Amino acid sequence: MVTGAAGFIGSHLSEALVKRGYQVYGVDNLQTGRLSNLKNLENERHFKFINLDVNEILENSDLQKINFSGILHLAALADIVPSIEHPNKYFNSNVAGTLKVVEFVRALKIPRLVYAASSSCYGIAEDYPTSEKSRIQLEYPYALTKYMGEEIILHWSKVYGFSATSLRLFNVFGLRSRTSGSYGAVFGVFLAQKLADKPLTIVGDGSQSRDFTHVSDVVNAFVSSLEVETSENTRIYNVGSGRTQTVSYLAKLIGGPTVPLPKRPGEPDITFADITKIKAELGWNPNQKFEDGVLELLENIDQFKDAPVWDVKSIERATDVWFKRLSKES
Repeated sequence: MVTGAAGFIGSHLSEALVKRGYQVYGVDNLQTGRLSNLKNLENERHFKFINLDVNEILENSDLQKINFSGILHLAALADIVPSIEHPNKYFNSNVAGTLKVVEFVRALKIPRLVYAASSSCYGIAEDYPTSEKSRIQLEYPYALTKYMGEEIILHWSKVYGFSATSLRLFNVFGLRSRTSGSYGAVFGVFLAQKLADKPLTIVGDGSQSRDFTHVSDVVNAFVSSLEVETSENTRIYNVGSGRTQTVSYLAKLIGGPTVPLPKRPGEPDITFADITKIKAELGWNPNQKFEDGVLELLENIDQFKDAPVWDVKSIERATDVWFKRLSKES
């Protein structure tokens, strides 16, 4: 089972699992996922889509009849600003929803669970590259709820004896990335601006760098985590690209004029994953070149035609709550 199957990463993962011969059940409530993301699986007999909220998974009698070999749990609400405005929704989706998933695993005695965690748990990290042993610093409700989900799956694994892997993902990008109405990921913002022939809005001086990780590499990390044979019941891995890229360099690759924005509080100058552990234990390596991934998006830029086009004023309004809540702590 793949939860969040109609989402950005979940749809790519579902395709990869089908290609590897799995019978895949894709669960999604379509709150943020899109059926169009699953068009490559429309006529695939080894894929079945189920429109369902994970909070209702325990009540679904049809799913309880299936002998699952594993669950890959990606269903969640993302983005920082909406989590500050609506923390209850994030708790319900990311914490309560994850609790229902692990209870489903326990009830059906499913042997393996892989969880999509977030590198946001490190906050403004104290060391770079950042290892799995780095201090947890939760800056906003999204980060808190994703980390609470991780703690739940690891605890249930230890108590109830199934295998659980938590993948802390760093700055995932690629085709089908979210184009929601919320101000969020830089790729969605930049590409919608590019398509609308508007200037790219760069926070600060653009020297901040990110560990941009291509979705194909992330999918391979999930598959490796699902299939690995190990005596360890619980595992946490960072998933990154092994390098960083500046926002200015990304803007240069996309092309066009730029306009500056004030630096935001509670936002790191750099994200950079130490991926030594996952490489050593799973034999996983990132393979996608950053520039090729950006070119792929530019060649398919029409996917952002319905995305909101942000400008300086609209971003200031959207992030006002961010500045009000977090500037006091910076």
